[in-house]
Amino acid sequence: MTTSHLSTRSVNPTAALWLATAALVIMAAMNAAIHEAAKVAPVGQLVFWRSIVALGPILLYLWARGELRTAVRSRYPHKHLIRGVLGAAVMMFNFIALAYLSVGLATAISYLTPILSICAAMAFLRERPGAVVIGGVALGLLGIVLMLYPALLGTEMRQGTLIGVAAGIAMAATNALSRVQVKDLTRTDPPASIALSFAVVSSIVGLVTALFGWADLDSQTFALLVAAGLLGGMGHVLMTEAVARAPVSLLAGYEYTGIIWAFLFDFALLGIVLDAWAISGAVVVVLAAITVAYGQGRFAARPARTASDPSTKH
Repeated sequence: MTTSHLSTRSVNPTAALWLATAALVIMAAMNAAIHEAAKVAPVGQLVFWRSIVALGPILLYLWARGELRTAVRSRYPHKHLIRGVLGAAVMMFNFIALAYLSVGLATAISYLTPILSICAAMAFLRERPGAVVIGGVALGLLGIVLMLYPALLGTEMRQGTLIGVAAGIAMAATNALSRVQVKDLTRTDPPASIALSFAVVSSIVGLVTALFGWADLDSQTFALLVAAGLLGGMGHVLMTEAVARAPVSLLAGYEYTGIIWAFLFDFALLGIVLDAWAISGAVVVVLAAITVAYGQGRFAARPARTASDPSTKH
């Protein structure tokens, strides 16, 4: 979203927090729907329906904001294609993680993204982060070990746990690359254009997987997929509006409260009761992500235009 569009909304931190809360609850509900639908549908089919249905709320929102015309224009379509493919990969890995893990654990692992971004910067850009950031990275790795401890050293290996964790880590790593591409695109194109191209490319990527076979959907699974798409699109819109009404520094740390709603959906709707190891590990990962964000100066100096693109939330 461009600065001119942001200026049309008055600053209202209270409204921003309510909008952000609604967005986080909706995204947790979307993940819960995907978790259930993944029992029937393969990942490519999940990606297609999640993306194609989300186009409805996004297009309606852009039309209402008068941004539809600018959203379909770009001087760098090839960059949008790269961003879309990366985003589709993020979504696929996330959905695989949701198929094998609870919503809460999959959400917690997604918070490794800023941690892995630091590791990538150290390896490829030769950046030297401070002690606080390094401590946050170590804390994040400890959190993953805590979540895996029962599966690795218990009497029985939990079926699919390692697959889910591996997919979650791959999702976080790919998301780190995707965010770099988003940051590059925001220098030339509005976030509305990025969000729209992402939904279109992801829909196409998901549709291609039909060549490898899709499942015959019963009415309940189809309803879950449609709900996931609508919830994903609505979550994007609400988070965009939240960022437009408050300083990024106010919402940056608030994003991590999403783990609370994920755990509540696990318990209230899915009947999943996590053990102490899983909960402890998830809490440690969230604390690690907050520590890394603080060490990077994210709460004080995160660019507003980059943050206003919530399309990295899958």
